[in-house]
Parts: sequence; C-alpha cells; structure tokens
Amino acid sequence: MLSAQLEYDVNEKSPLPPSKFAGRSSWRARFVPSAVLIDAVAIAVALLTAQVLRFGQGGGSEFLSGSSRASYLTVSIILFVAWLAALGLNRCYQPEHATIGNETYLRMVRSSFFIFGVLAMVALALRLQFARGYVAIVFPLGVVLLLFGRFLLRTWLIRQRFQARCMDNVLIVGAPQEVRYVADRICNTPAAGLSISGVLTGASTPGDFELRDGTIVPDAGSVDFALETAMQHHVDAIIVAGHARASDTFLRELGWGLEGTGVGMVLASRMTDVAGPRIHRTPVEGLPLMSVDAPRYDGGRYLLKRAFDIVVSAALLVLLSPVFAVAAALIWVDDHGPVFFRQERVGVNGDTFKMTKFRSMVVDAEARLAELEADGAAAGKLFKMHQDPRITKIGKVLRAYSIDELPQLVDVLIGKMSLVGPRPALSSEVSVYRDHAHRRLNVKPGITGPWQVGGRSNLSWEESLRKDLYYVENWTIIGDCLVLIKTVKAVLSRDGAY
Repeated sequence: MLSAQLEYDVNEKSPLPPSKFAGRSSWRARFVPSAVLIDAVAIAVALLTAQVLRFGQGGGSEFLSGSSRASYLTVSIILFVAWLAALGLNRCYQPEHATIGNETYLRMVRSSFFIFGVLAMVALALRLQFARGYVAIVFPLGVVLLLFGRFLLRTWLIRQRFQARCMDNVLIVGAPQEVRYVADRICNTPAAGLSISGVLTGASTPGDFELRDGTIVPDAGSVDFALETAMQHHVDAIIVAGHARASDTFLRELGWGLEGTGVGMVLASRMTDVAGPRIHRTPVEGLPLMSVDAPRYDGGRYLLKRAFDIVVSAALLVLLSPVFAVAAALIWVDDHGPVFFRQERVGVNGDTFKMTKFRSMVVDAEARLAELEADGAAAGKLFKMHQDPRITKIGKVLRAYSIDELPQLVDVLIGKMSLVGPRPALSSEVSVYRDHAHRRLNVKPGITGPWQVGGRSNLSWEESLRKDLYYVENWTIIGDCLVLIKTVKAVLSRDGAY
C-alpha cells in the first residue's frame, strides 16, 4: 500500500501542480519543427561556409570534375536535403530523447557519416572528383554545428522543465513498491520532463491517496479501468512499473486500448545504471529477452579515447600556455614558494602516480591536514571543506575557475590520466573503499568527469561514487565530449568550487 509519504514526495518535488504542465499537444508540436529549423540552419551555414572558403563568393559557378558535371551549388542543395532527410529517417527528432541521454547525439553523428559515405560511393560510381577542401570543411563543421544546435535546444528545454513547463503527464501502474521506486526516480529527474498525474497501485480503497489537481487511485484490476483513468487525467503516457502488472495479456490489451489515443505506453524496469548501447533485445517466440553487454576496459574504443586525449591535451597545453605563465608568476609572487604541487594519487588498476597541480595552498598544507582532521573539519572520504584556512589568496582564484587543475594536462599527455574519468583518489581514500568502490579504478582518472559537472565538491561520497561507477561502465567518446562542454559551464558558474 502506498503511504501518504508518496504524496508528500511527489508534491514537494513538483514545482507546480500537474494542471500547469504543458501537455503533448503543445510542447511536442513545437519541438519537432524547432529542431528541424535549427538543424537546417546548421547545415546551411556549413555548406555556405565550405563554398565561400574553398571557392570564394563565386563558388556556385564551380563544377565537379569527372565524367559527369554538376555545380557545387547543386551539390550543396542536394546535400542539404539529403542530410536533413537522413536525420529524420534516423529518428533524430524524437521528443522522448530531447533532454535525456546521448542517443540523439549519436544518431546525428551516424546520420552524418552515412550521408558522406553515400556521397563517396556516388562519386566513385560516377567518377566525380570532389574538391577535397570542400568536403574537409563541410563535414566536420556540419557535425559540430548540428551537435551544438541540438545542445542549445536541449539546454533551453531543460531550463523550461525546471520551471515546470514542457512536461508530459504520466499515470504509473504497478505494485506500491514498484510505483514508489519509479515515482522517486521521476521526481528526482526534472529534466526527464515527466509529471505524475496519478498512479494505480492495487493496494487500497478509493480516496486514500490524493495528489494536487489529480488523484492517486487504487487498481481496479482491469485494463478498462486503467484506460478510463488515463483519459480522465489527460495523461500523455502510462508507465507500467516493474513486473507486478506486466503480464503478456495486460500489456497487450493495454497497448490495443491505447491505439489511436495519442497516449504512449512505457515499461519501467529495475535495470538501472546501464546505458542504452549495452542493452540488446532478442525476441524469442514473442518473448523479448534483454541482454546486457559486460563492461570492457580495453580494445578499439580505448585506443580512440587515448588518441583523443593526446590530441586535445596537446592542443590545450599550447593554447593555454599564457595562462600557465600568468598563474605561475602570481603563485611565486604571492609567497615565493613552489609553483607546482605534486601529490600521489591512485590511477588505473590501483597503480599510483604523482599528480601535478598549481599550488593553491600554503607550503605546509600537508602537515596541517592532520590538525584539521582532528578538529573534525574533514568531509568524510572526500576531504573537502568550505573556507579551508590553508588556501592562499591566489589559490582561491585559481580554484574558483579550476585553473589549479590545468597542469594535469601533462599527466593526460603522458598517459597517467584521461581528460574525462572518475576523480583521482588519494591512497588514504582507496584504503577505506568498501563494496564496489574499487571499480572506480578500472579506468584512468580524469581531470573532469560526472562529478565535476554534477555538483563538484557539493556532492556527497555516495553521489560521487554512483556517478563515477556509471561512467566507468557506460562511457562513450560522444559522452566525453558532452562532459567537456558541460565542464566549461560548470567552471564559469563556479558551482561547487572551493
């Protein structure tokens, strides 16, 4: 039976009553044309830029060379239409993926590779000779602009959802324990855009549960009652929680009943913290078997990650060299002490290494650590404290904008760290690891990571560990790029930096 606590949880974590949320007919109807328009502008800018940079303002009169002739203006128009069509056919405009996960970004990249793969095959078949500069500009620029445009749209939509706009109303069906589990996850993730209008629990009598502008009602035990309740509450989807109600007959009849209503059906399982690419569906006589790939910590993906780390870290070291020089000078002028601080950290597979940072504390900071711990100033396994007296005046500025972390780019370049990964742990922290915490050491530690963009020092040990373990088992190159982009925002906002 659901207790009144569920009512309290849902109400407290929902900024506005469900009636104030915009339904499917409003925000969804605007999302698709908005996304298409942004993508069209991104592609057009990439094509126009490639023509102007490669051929000048008269680029439209240039012709492909080969047995067939066509102007680059014609090619650009064909590419524009084909690129947009590929994005649509690859389901890059699904509202369900608008603000959660990396699936949309992956589909956009795959669509772009597909289009240029087809372009290469057509050129080979017709013996067309494209100007390499044109292709070298339009492809990477187009991909970057597409991803950036979708990132801006996602950011805007997430902000709307934190203000209780652009939401989908849902009805949750299942046993009380399963309903509570799903409801808690929904309420803790405003970016998902789900507002709970009611639940069917199968556990009490009518009227026992109330939700503002909606009702938590018991389960009458029939598909018809679930459909009737969904229509009364004007929901956008019915979520079947767990397996208590997930019999083949119930799900099939519910799906039939929802045909033509515009109401979706969602199955919620307890298979949490497993990213979509690791999950595969295999139908056996109508039974959907879900297989989960085991995490891998070697192979081609890791070679690609290493290459990415080398290129980006080397480029950043060159670009940020003036910042290095200014920071080093300020640190030395402040107290004439060492510019760098090196500390032993635990890396991949438990191997230790010396991590380098700009010194942001007094010279004898390590000696004063025991005194602070004795005074109870330490924050559990993650020793971070507000107003740390060991931090220098210059150090406060360096930490506020994470400039003190920049020397770790050298550690990335030589292979001790990665740009993105779990927080590099101290040996003293690793010595008290319990349960599955050691799995953090299955990959290289990172300069930034989920902990950096998800709250930084404001995170508890448990929250930081959960984010790190999810990253360890589910990371992708696209995901790493998104973390790097979010890191810039987190650094500029200085959220959790101290």
